Amino acid sequence: MAKTVADVMTPNPISVDPDTVLKDAIQLMADNHVGGLPVINADEHLVGILSESDLMWQTTGVDMPAYIMLLDSVIYLKNPTQYNQELHKALGQLVKDVMTDHVVTIAPDKSLREAAHLMHDKQVRRLPVVNSDKQVVGILTRGDIVREMANSYA
Repeated sequence: MAKTVADVMTPNPISVDPDTVLKDAIQLMADNHVGGLPVINADEHLVGILSESDLMWQTTGVDMPAYIMLLDSVIYLKNPTQYNQELHKALGQLVKDVMTDHVVTIAPDKSLREAAHLMHDKQVRRLPVVNSDKQVVGILTRGDIVREMANSYA
């Protein structure tokens, strides 16, 4: 019988709320050796995910968008809105400032194969597993899938 997401996921993952101080979330990730945390609001609904990629802005900062001056006008060669978003992430102090709010999720009854396809297609490293009420019941990582593959060969 094919394995489901619920069979392989890590149940009840460590999570943070949007107003968690960023340095506390970073310490939580480091202490627990995890690369991402679901962000859950007071109603226990998933509102985002904080990943290592989101935190890179804190270290790398942002580059000024390229522009040219023409007749005392500034013409940006790239979208200045994207620069504003990157700047906001680089200067953020709370989880909600840097988290990704468009999260790819999966239901616990989906097949592991479906989850792997979704992770590959969406280029994500982890999938929060949510129930029908949009509450996080687990998290599935690439590592979980690889460990399950290893177990099936043993």
